[in-house]
Amino acid sequence: MELTTVETDEYAALIDLWEASVRATHDFLQPGDVEFYRRRMPEYLRAVSLVAARHEGRIVAFMGVLGEEIEMLFVHPDFRGRGIGARLVRHAVGERGCRRVEVNEQNGQAVGFYERMGFRRIARAEADAEGRPYPILRLIWVGDVCGARE
Repeated sequence: MELTTVETDEYAALIDLWEASVRATHDFLQPGDVEFYRRRMPEYLRAVSLVAARHEGRIVAFMGVLGEEIEMLFVHPDFRGRGIGARLVRHAVGERGCRRVEVNEQNGQAVGFYERMGFRRIARAEADAEGRPYPILRLIWVGDVCGARE
């Protein structure tokens, strides 16, 4: 598994991976929401520094970072549970200095993952950044739990 930068001509692959990941993990979304967010994905991708995890040349996960915040992290469903997300978080914390992340409260798997990686809840918002009724938890990294340093 190698971590690499992402080229703009790879955005379509990232968006397909994002959708597969969301459909596997975001069962709380309402009908039409995946399409709503999918249309915004190119804008979201342009706003962050992207890191891809590649397996045999194929992007199997990606993360977007802006400043000290992990803005997004998605793993293809076929590659979940293999430590790829943890490797991306270790990279974000150890190499990029990330200390914050926001996560959908209703995505219990993601909340648990970030807590195992050493993040703790510090705030909650009733809606996401688009104003949709999906509560968001703000977490901050508090230490070297689960080897979050590379």
